[in-house]
Amino acid sequence: MEPKVYMPDVGVHNRDIDLAVERLERSKTYRDLSTIIICPTRGLIPSRVVQSWMGLMRPMNQKVIGPLFAVGMEVGAAYTSLVEMILNHPDLCNWKYILTIEEDNMPPADGLLKLYESMNRYDVVQGIYWTKGEGGQPMIYGNPKEFPKNFIPQKPLPDTLMECNGLGMGFNLFRLDIFKNKELPKPWFKTIQEVVTGGAKAYTQDLYFYENAAKCGYRFACDTRIKVGHYDINSDIVW
Repeated sequence: MEPKVYMPDVGVHNRDIDLAVERLERSKTYRDLSTIIICPTRGLIPSRVVQSWMGLMRPMNQKVIGPLFAVGMEVGAAYTSLVEMILNHPDLCNWKYILTIEEDNMPPADGLLKLYESMNRYDVVQGIYWTKGEGGQPMIYGNPKEFPKNFIPQKPLPDTLMECNGLGMGFNLFRLDIFKNKELPKPWFKTIQEVVTGGAKAYTQDLYFYENAAKCGYRFACDTRIKVGHYDINSDIVW
């Protein structure tokens, strides 16, 4: 080590405090980010998926709990039951966010931190993941600027925030207060397969929720910076 003389130094962040404050505002680390992670499961979760969850970074000195599991339930009923349990808990009902994660989704380590950054104008934000298989489609459903409203998958734009009409549930941050809105019909999540006037109606539990939540004025977006793997245990391929 060569000899040197050290001058007084206020530190990197103090030298440009406006830039440091901008970073804090973007990350929201000074706000209450209390988050409950929930997951419906059949009971066994692949080791590759668990490994990715264990590497998920959590905000410093913030309350993050979970995953809390609903085991062996139909997926819509599982999500509804988990949310009801949270709302009926004397402490958890006052937390700010719910993070949904599914037993075959593999988020990046910084995925949760980036989700917080994207919650300024939206009520649910998801990382980007695709349906499984060679013909996989991005789970970014419908462009709110198009009429009539639809759930056609959007073409992803790289590293941006894309507003949409619906999302999946594999790695999604929800504002907990959504579920306290009495105008949002229960059950919040419901799988539908029924015959209606003019044809058949089939919704997975996620799009059922987003359709009803949009009617209450809530907005949704996909953050394509957050690239989430979708694991097929039978083929050992991450889509």
